Amino acid sequence: MSDALDMEALLRSALVPVEPSEAMGDRLERGLSELTGAAAGELADWELGAMRDPRNWARPAAAVVVGGAAAGALVLVRARKHHRSRPARGLSALGHGLRGAADRLGRRLGA
Repeated sequence: MSDALDMEALLRSALVPVEPSEAMGDRLERGLSELTGAAAGELADWELGAMRDPRNWARPAAAVVVGGAAAGALVLVRARKHHRSRPARGLSALGHGLRGAADRLGRRLGA
């Protein structure tokens, strides 16, 4: 019985959550911002007349997928960062992150 308790105590101490460093979070946020911006730039350069030929659909489709995933991850990262800085609740922090990401994306696209 004591072996099982020791094993459980060892597992609890080994599986303690570790917060990433602030520099790593900043690098992740910067990389996701660059991906989102590159995807938005790719979509902005795409001409609507090229839609007729299905061979031209790969790059815009990839830009939508990559940009959407990067923007979604960026919203989550910023919501988590905002949650740490202020005691906002889940949806409120997510809303702030989404508004911030939309504002920055609008500025990059020149809207």
